[in-house]
Amino acid sequence: MLLTDLITTICNTHEYFQRQAAQKVNTAMTLRNWCFGCYLLEYEQQGQDRATYGEHLYKEIAAQLLKQRLKGFSVRNLYLYKSFYEAYPQIVQTASAQLQEQGLLDAPLFDKIQASVQKKTLPANLKPTDPFILVSRLSFSHFVELLKADSPIKQLFYEIQAIKNNWGVRDLQRAIETSLYERTGLSSDKLGVIGQITGNQPWTPENVIQNPYVLEFLGLQEPASFNESDLEKAILEHLQAFLIELGRGFCFEARQKRITFDNEHYRIDLVFYHRLLKCHVLIDLKIGAFSHADAGQMNLYLNYYKDNEMSEGDNPPIGIILCAHKNNALVRYATGGLPHSVFVSKYMVNLPNEAELTAFMQAEQERTGFQ
Repeated sequence: MLLTDLITTICNTHEYFQRQAAQKVNTAMTLRNWCFGCYLLEYEQQGQDRATYGEHLYKEIAAQLLKQRLKGFSVRNLYLYKSFYEAYPQIVQTASAQLQEQGLLDAPLFDKIQASVQKKTLPANLKPTDPFILVSRLSFSHFVELLKADSPIKQLFYEIQAIKNNWGVRDLQRAIETSLYERTGLSSDKLGVIGQITGNQPWTPENVIQNPYVLEFLGLQEPASFNESDLEKAILEHLQAFLIELGRGFCFEARQKRITFDNEHYRIDLVFYHRLLKCHVLIDLKIGAFSHADAGQMNLYLNYYKDNEMSEGDNPPIGIILCAHKNNALVRYATGGLPHSVFVSKYMVNLPNEAELTAFMQAEQERTGFQ
């Protein structure tokens, strides 16, 4: 295939899908971009004059398509189309008849794509999402976010949840940015963790506070190898990543906030203000397991903040005790009946056991029938 042939093929494909866009915009655009990625990769591997351009090939393609007055073909987008095709060769199964009928996909190329589908690796007990469901339920903007997943199993997890929960693109983006895959793998209440990602939930402390928090980005080992000062220092050094992990609305206010009673000083590890809940959020860091004394100490902090730090329009403060381990029964009895909202969340510095998450995803596939 010569470069001129590649440009002509892309133009013909563009014109075909332009005609289809009025009826099925999202599906047509997704298939169109998938085809572009297929053509680009095929040309890279088989094009007779590809050496003429070397690393400048994509710049040349983008420039020539611009001359054809086609929009959306920047160098970045061309690479994105190729990545999309490489990640989802199975889409050929839902579009092959239509594409072959229009002369956009010949039999040798179809056979080659089918061989690529067979190479996709997932654990034996998991199956790829049905390509028809993928294309009909997700827009290309969804796929752009899914490409950010760095493994096939993580990508499958987000596909299942996006389709099952009817997530918009922003919901999916939020799930990926807040490491939902990792947090789900670490949590004993997996469905509860997933339920937090929705654009329709009210802003309440119960919907905002996560459990567990994944702090792998801190680069720490197991809690036995560091102390609370090390943990706090690492969080402050990675404050942006920590804010993303906390979720939307958290604004950093103070560290080691000192409060005093008759010359006896106490220090609150981290203080945030939540602009959507309109309240202060006090965080107490614990290296070991949660203790009932931790709840009493946090309640002291919250009472002080309610009387001395609240401004007009503020809601009562809430507290998070961030610990390495917790006993759920102890947490329930220690925090039950307190006048303030006290949450006890685990933090994890390592990623989850993939086998456990794979079993969960298999159950999800069986419930939803997306495979």
